Amino acid sequence: MEAAMDALGFTHHDHQHCISQAMSAAEETCAEQGLQLTPQRRRVLEILLEKHRAMGAYELLDVLRAEGIGAQPPTVYRALDFLVGNGFAHKIERLNAFVACAHPGERHAPAFLICSDCGAVAEMPSREIAQAVRKAAGTLDFEVARMVIEAEGRCPDCRTAAA
Repeated sequence: MEAAMDALGFTHHDHQHCISQAMSAAEETCAEQGLQLTPQRRRVLEILLEKHRAMGAYELLDVLRAEGIGAQPPTVYRALDFLVGNGFAHKIERLNAFVACAHPGERHAPAFLICSDCGAVAEMPSREIAQAVRKAAGTLDFEVARMVIEAEGRCPDCRTAAA
C-alpha cells in the first residue's frame, strides 16, 4: 500500500498503465454509484491523464477543439466539476488548474508539490499531513470541511538541470 502513496508526478513509471488504471477506476466508480461518465467527461479525464500535469480549463478546451470536438467553456467547466466532485481530478488552487487524481478510488486529502521552475505537479496524498492539520484545527475548535495543501519548490529534473 505504501507504494500507492508515492507522488507519481516526479517519478518514472508506466504511464500507459497509469492511464488505464485511472480510467478503469473511474468507470468502476461511475458504475457502482450510478454516475454518467459521458464522452465529454471521459475525454477531459483522458487528456488530464495523458498530459500528466495541471491544465487550465481553456487549455483543455484548446485540446478538445484541436481534436475537432466542438466544446464550449461551460461544457469543459461542467466536465471538470463532475471530475473534481467525484474524486477523479483535483483543482490546484495556486495555478487555477486541474490535474487527474493519482489515486482514484481512494478517499484522501491530497497534497500537491508544485515545481516553481517548470510547473510540474505531483500529487502526494498523505494521511499524516491531513491528520496533523485536522488535529491542529481541533485545538482551535475549528472543523475542517475541505483541505488543499500545496507546496512549491523544485522538482528533481529542474534541480538536476540547475546543478
